Amino acid sequence: MNNANHDDPHAHAHAHHHGHGDTAVSMRSAKNAETIYTCPMHPQIRQVGPGTCPICGMTLEPELPSLDDDENHELRDFSRRFWWTLPLTIVVLVLAMWGHRWAALSPQARAWLEFALSVPVVAWAGWPFFVRCAQSIRNRSPNMWTLIGIGVAAAFGYSVVATVAPGLFPASFHAHGRVGVYFEAATVIVTLTLLGQMLELRARSKTSAAIKALLGLAPKTARRIGDDGVEEDVPLENVHVGDRLRVRPGEKVPVDGTVLEGQGSVDESMITGEPIPVRKDAGARLIGATINGTGSLIMRAEKVGADTVLSQIVQLVAQAQRSRAPMQRMADRVAYWFVLAVLAAAAITLLAWGVFGPEPAWTYAVLNAISVLIIACPCALGLATPMSIMVATGRGATGGVLFKDAEAIERFRQIDTLIVDKTGTLTEGHPAYRDAVGADGVAPAEVLRLAASLDQGSEHPLAAAIVAEARRREMTLATVEGFDSVTGFGVRGGVDGREAALGNTRLMEQVGADITQWRDRAEAFRKDGSSVMFLALDGRVAGVLSVADPIKESAQPTLEALRRSGLHVVMATGDGETTARAVASHLGIDEFHGEVSPADKAELVRALQAQGKQVAMAGDGINDAPALAAADVGVAMGTGTDVAMSSAQVTLVKGDLRGILRARELSDATVRNMKQNLGFAFAYNALGVPIAAGVLYPVFHVLLSPMIAALAMSLSSVSVVANALRLGAAGGKKTDSR
Repeated sequence: MNNANHDDPHAHAHAHHHGHGDTAVSMRSAKNAETIYTCPMHPQIRQVGPGTCPICGMTLEPELPSLDDDENHELRDFSRRFWWTLPLTIVVLVLAMWGHRWAALSPQARAWLEFALSVPVVAWAGWPFFVRCAQSIRNRSPNMWTLIGIGVAAAFGYSVVATVAPGLFPASFHAHGRVGVYFEAATVIVTLTLLGQMLELRARSKTSAAIKALLGLAPKTARRIGDDGVEEDVPLENVHVGDRLRVRPGEKVPVDGTVLEGQGSVDESMITGEPIPVRKDAGARLIGATINGTGSLIMRAEKVGADTVLSQIVQLVAQAQRSRAPMQRMADRVAYWFVLAVLAAAAITLLAWGVFGPEPAWTYAVLNAISVLIIACPCALGLATPMSIMVATGRGATGGVLFKDAEAIERFRQIDTLIVDKTGTLTEGHPAYRDAVGADGVAPAEVLRLAASLDQGSEHPLAAAIVAEARRREMTLATVEGFDSVTGFGVRGGVDGREAALGNTRLMEQVGADITQWRDRAEAFRKDGSSVMFLALDGRVAGVLSVADPIKESAQPTLEALRRSGLHVVMATGDGETTARAVASHLGIDEFHGEVSPADKAELVRALQAQGKQVAMAGDGINDAPALAAADVGVAMGTGTDVAMSSAQVTLVKGDLRGILRARELSDATVRNMKQNLGFAFAYNALGVPIAAGVLYPVFHVLLSPMIAALAMSLSSVSVVANALRLGAAGGKKTDSR
């Protein structure tokens, strides 16, 4: 039974609030006594060490699975009880079905023999069920165990009284020379419930397979280079920030850091979902657990242990897996009242059959009432969405898509408008120098040299592109005197004894430089999708430079796929209108906005929402925070290194549109899967309970034996989990559409 809103004091007593951060202190921390366990249906239940949920009685599982988890304690216990008592159950069943054919056994002796064989099954193998049933009644949180405990106790208790004191029963209870006993029903219910729990626990353990796969990515050792140049292999736990490490071809990058020497191609697909290896030179960032394909690299360790990208991904996935989907709230409310309704239905069934049923009326009454109790499965309702969420979040993480919670998965498919930034999302995000034109008497190379000299002190990406080109040409840059960076305009300073300024139109106006004769040239550059900078010397324009950010190869096909999926794509960029128009027309984007500040983006989000649109905003996790917060779903386009900084509902480890496509497909598949699970659970219970009560008997003379009811109940939860696991396989094929 699943009722997260049910305010239960016993539940809160178990809710130890340990911080998430301390669960991944080491990627392969050995199991210890401090492991936090939680309920998949009630994530607010958290306790140190294994146990059962005080609300639904479900077996708790580790909040963050570890690689060295051995088999589930509960699974081992249930398996032992099942296999030890299975032979006894079979003998009791054979005696009940065919014992009357053996003349040597009197009916009364047969009843005593069944009683003796049933006691170990019900009292020992079924003991955990009774404990959970008593707990549910004590906590006033009726659940599946309430029904099973009462059902088994009723069948067994009735049969014990019928065996020990048959004289208490009227003649109408007698059949085949004795009062009818149902030891076989009690034992088979216990055995089948144990079997169902074993299957369910085994299936549930597979839902954390994705996290275990992520945990398994981290290498066990790193090759550290000592101060004396001696190299040695050390355990990953012994790597510290600042250590120099060697990564040989074919080896995994041990931790996050920066390349100091060497070059190579690194496969980052296991973290970002992007299949093409990334070239790494000195200064490039490395993500732990990615694979160095070619070339030997020497790196400096910068993030270790719980700070690595991989650790943070595992944390985010574990948190998302434990969150509640809005769709589940209805199931929660239904499940609580459902158990009470089933108890009432069982009581009505007992009385109706006892008073109005055919002879032996009370025999039918007891059997049908037990069937009603046993067939109802509130657990199938409770597991319907948590299992889908667990599989989907794990599936997303392996493709570089991190959902913050279940609600984000559910909402993403409702999005109809997507706002994207240009730089880094549609373009490579690394501007490259394109061209320079000088005024009369100033050579293009001189324009580049003067501009690069000024830009040495600037942090701007466009400045970095100009300086990089000058360095590539091995130019000697001049020293700048009185350097001044004018935010949003450009840079100024003294170069070679002259007053120089490099920046946009507004900076030229500030320094009094007339750009009239340069407008056509600048516009031609912009139409090509370039950003334009003017260079002024002593108040006169000396040249124009163009820097372009190349459009990503993946942008065009991905945008087409997003449009086919029903998304209206809007581009919002800080670049000028002409540059924005050039990129938009190249990519077939109808709606675009240029010269947009982060605050303007938030305003744009609200304007679109006012038109009734469901808006997703994809942007930088830091700069675009206001817009990400305003959007229905915020998508932080990560760089592979800032996973945890994001306050967005969805983080793409690699800032690429293909991640948005993957997220949308996964959201669709997950919601479809949750609806199937809920639909099955509702339909199963809606049909099962009336059939068990005997509604088919007047027309078809069909009754449901408690044993068949127990089998159906056990398989219903298993089928819900199995359907959720299918999402992992199907999602894998679908969401990897590159």
